[in-house]
Amino acid sequence: MPLKQVKLSTAGLLEGLPPIIRALAEQGTIRQYRANAMLITEGDYGDTVFVILDGMLRVYCSDASGREITLALYGRGEYVGEMSLDGGPRSANVSAECATVCACISGSALRHHVATHPDFALELIQRLIGRARLATENARSLALLDAYGRLARLLNALSVQHDGSQGIVEERLTHLAIAKRIGCSRELVSRILRDLENGGFISFENRQVVIHKRLPPKW
Repeated sequence: MPLKQVKLSTAGLLEGLPPIIRALAEQGTIRQYRANAMLITEGDYGDTVFVILDGMLRVYCSDASGREITLALYGRGEYVGEMSLDGGPRSANVSAECATVCACISGSALRHHVATHPDFALELIQRLIGRARLATENARSLALLDAYGRLARLLNALSVQHDGSQGIVEERLTHLAIAKRIGCSRELVSRILRDLENGGFISFENRQVVIHKRLPPKW
């Protein structure tokens, strides 16, 4: 549930958004969500679209035993829930990764906006294509890579080069967060990271992973 509703005219959260996204956000109601609040539940029916104005949303799937895999993390200027346009059930869960503010747009408002703003319709198509490509890549990773391969791929994708050779994963990730991203247990992530640290491939500084040399192809 949202913490509170914020008046759109006084929120001051639309400044700096791309015009095409701001025009969509202006059609909705701004709400603030606590960390871990559920915005969308897989299997439910609903047509609200959430434009992120501050904070971050996590899109994930889970099974009956409670195991989760993170499909994507989205921040300011992104939106989620657009797949409800087909009238089907929600295909994934969405929760607030931290305290987050969203503009909540109804399905009818979204459909009207798409019909009257061809530039946004094109943007929506391009974004859906990009997310379909990401889903394909994630499916390929789960099918063809083992847990170590998926972890190495994640670290390499998130690392930013510093000092010419070092790569630093600036996002502070817990072992549990990594496990949810790559679809394995926290214990296995801990073992892999410990072995990489003992081998001199990585170290930890200020809760960030520092990559000192190219990660090995196998674990």
